[in-house]
Amino acid sequence: MSTTKTPTLAVLPIAKAEPSAANPQVLQPSGWPAPKGYANGIAADGRLVVTGGVIGWDQQGHLPADFVAQVRQALDNISAILAEGGARPEHLVRLTWYVVDMEEYLANLKTLGGVYRERFGAHYPAMALVQVVRLVEKAARVEIEATAVVPR
Repeated sequence: MSTTKTPTLAVLPIAKAEPSAANPQVLQPSGWPAPKGYANGIAADGRLVVTGGVIGWDQQGHLPADFVAQVRQALDNISAILAEGGARPEHLVRLTWYVVDMEEYLANLKTLGGVYRERFGAHYPAMALVQVVRLVEKAARVEIEATAVVPR
């Protein structure tokens, strides 16, 4: 008869104060290089506010042709959705960006950073960036999903 060992899980204490939605904890493993413009991870406690995939169309359903303008409007749209849920940009814990052209994103990094900070300040949640073949709305160049944690 053979015995199979199961993995042992360890729960490590958090050295910093317990996270809260009002004060999310940035998760930065010791020795890792500091990320620029995002966090490797965030821990927070509170009520979740989650968006669907948000694109850069305005209230009339018009979508600008320009990539940066689409990002600007998508971030404004995310802010409006967050507000409906009682959240603000500083409550964001995760953003997932879907772009149809990674080179277009990279070519606009400096401008995008400015647009981001104008809308969300210097709060950088965990983020992922994924290139996709296309989005549901054919003219959309970017779609962003957001997750926020609001204090109870």
